[in-house]
Amino acid sequence: MESLRYGIVGAGMMGQEHIRNIALLPGASVAAIVEPDPAMRAAALALAPGAVACGSLAEMLARPEVNAVLIASPNDRHADQLAAVAAARPLPVLVEKPLLTDLADTPRLAALVRHPAPVWVAMEYRYMPPVAALRAAADAATGGIRMLTIREHRFPFLEKVGGWNRLNRRTGGTLVEKCCHFFDLMRLILQSDPVRVMASGGQAVNHKDEAVGDEPADIWDHAYVIVDFASGARAMLELCMFAEGSRYQEEISAIGPAGKIECLVPGPTRFWPADLGPPPVAQLIVSPRNPKGPRAAEIPVDPALLAAGDHNGSTFFQHERFAAAVRGEGLVEVTLADGWWAVAMGKAAQISAAEGRAVAMREMGAPPA
Repeated sequence: MESLRYGIVGAGMMGQEHIRNIALLPGASVAAIVEPDPAMRAAALALAPGAVACGSLAEMLARPEVNAVLIASPNDRHADQLAAVAAARPLPVLVEKPLLTDLADTPRLAALVRHPAPVWVAMEYRYMPPVAALRAAADAATGGIRMLTIREHRFPFLEKVGGWNRLNRRTGGTLVEKCCHFFDLMRLILQSDPVRVMASGGQAVNHKDEAVGDEPADIWDHAYVIVDFASGARAMLELCMFAEGSRYQEEISAIGPAGKIECLVPGPTRFWPADLGPPPVAQLIVSPRNPKGPRAAEIPVDPALLAAGDHNGSTFFQHERFAAAVRGEGLVEVTLADGWWAVAMGKAAQISAAEGRAVAMREMGAPPA
């Protein structure tokens, strides 16, 4: 495949981030866009002036120049749209997280397991440079991770078209919509599958006076989640979505018998107040037990990549890897099974918090096979 010509399904805020990053990728372009909202469609076409606006997914898939699909629509549409692509053409697909919102849709993904082209679940946080640096050095720094902590202190959910991200029924719940990234990182960093999940969370501050039509906004804004893994390691997530005053948005620490390693990741540069000077730069910190003495290093990211999105440059690096897989120069790194596990862990956490009990992962079923 000489040139990657994307058909974009859903060109809202995240879809436009993908378009900006595709524009930076050699040998890639946007050929067609499906976006029902007029304002978002116009903004997307301004970013990709060579693209054609299509009225439906079927119309887009019928265009022969489209040779790859990016799905960045609202969460509850992913399963249907994946099935439609699989039934129409053997195209490579990059589908935004979460892979699905209802685990009852898992059997429908079986056809995609046998899809002849790459299917990649978009888990951008894997490709943040400081997170990748932590992963690469974690085993040596810790001597084998026994405890993993991920903390995200950030801004509230942004406004999306029609307010779909204010409702648990459309997002899968905060611990699926937002936190599937972190559950994916837990499995990736620990190289083990979860066996039990315990959580406490809810809606404390944000969106309490909002409604979508006649439905009150019920999306959660904070939680603690503890996960036990088959390897014996333990992981914890601390989420707060009313802490946008923080210097760093994500903080990840891994600890083992030899020491600790942590990374600090700033939030989107566009949200950093100009009066505070330059935005913070990501850091990687290694703290051995013997000899004691933390060693910190900055992990800078190309300003052009920071300007292209809100994920510390990771969307570009993800597209590089996806393009390599499409061209037969690399493997799919985030599989359907990975996407399923991230959702299943989030669902287990939602159940645990709602019902006040530990949830065994066997209750969630099994990934598509």
